[in-house]
Amino acid sequence: MNKHVHIPVLENQVINYLNPQSDNCIVDCTLGLGGHAKAILKIIGNNGRLFAFEQDERNLLTAQENLKDFKNVTYIHENFENVEEALKKEAQNRGQPLVIHGFLFDLGLSSPHIDDPERGFSFQKDGPLDMRFDTRQKITAASIINTWRREDLITLFRTYGEENNASRIVAEICRHRQESPITRTRQLAEIIERCSFKHFHKVHPATRVFQALRIEVNREVETLQKALLQAVSLLAPGGRVVVISYHSLEDRIVKKFFREQNTDCVCDKKLYPVCICKKIPTLKILTKKPVIPTREEIDLNPRCRSAKLRAAEKII
Repeated sequence: MNKHVHIPVLENQVINYLNPQSDNCIVDCTLGLGGHAKAILKIIGNNGRLFAFEQDERNLLTAQENLKDFKNVTYIHENFENVEEALKKEAQNRGQPLVIHGFLFDLGLSSPHIDDPERGFSFQKDGPLDMRFDTRQKITAASIINTWRREDLITLFRTYGEENNASRIVAEICRHRQESPITRTRQLAEIIERCSFKHFHKVHPATRVFQALRIEVNREVETLQKALLQAVSLLAPGGRVVVISYHSLEDRIVKKFFREQNTDCVCDKKLYPVCICKKIPTLKILTKKPVIPTREEIDLNPRCRSAKLRAAEKII
């Protein structure tokens, strides 16, 4: 098993906003290599309990090794979209309801995903065009690139990648795949490079397309929206949810969700001057603006530079 030097993103800020206490029950929806989990476990102590979700089997095995000294972890090899069902099953097995004090979501890629070319997430090294977090699923980036209609690919790259050059890129992809399937990461990256300006600086021209493919392969937008709703439903009053996102699409979803849960009346004032919806806010937003890494953190871990943390507390 490969060893990875793992630096948890915004570790101090996560602990500050999640605010775990001794004997708390916390849910880490994105265990990864276990960096945040270890920091939480040190605080909640032997009387606490951590439920750790991880859909990537390789990451799960590494995290279990990294956390082998802790006995109060329940590992769940599933996508966090099933968090409510999985936790209710755990409660049933234990014969008592679970009181959840916190949820943590650290979205995006872990170091092994980027560093291992065989996972197909990075365009920097050649590998199979895969991008699956959970290798048990069938859909890969290659199947999308080679079978989706032109119009659907354009929509995908524009929506999830915010790629302005989508039409030109997709036209080149369609031309190329008529001759032979596109199955390698560098193969796709070179096609995108040919469609882009010759001189690019900070952002590689393939970045947005690869992001869009990864989001679609792993259904990241859909699963995040579902899981946030479940997390708020399961949280005890005073419990907290902390989310770290790495691109604007995810951050907007979290921001919008928190605002909706923080809002009371949603009546159309033109039709109903007096509230009839009786909506009650369920969350209090703790971060007016997203928390971002310090310069020192970015120097130590450059991959965290785009991270944004948002947090909220359950009211009722």
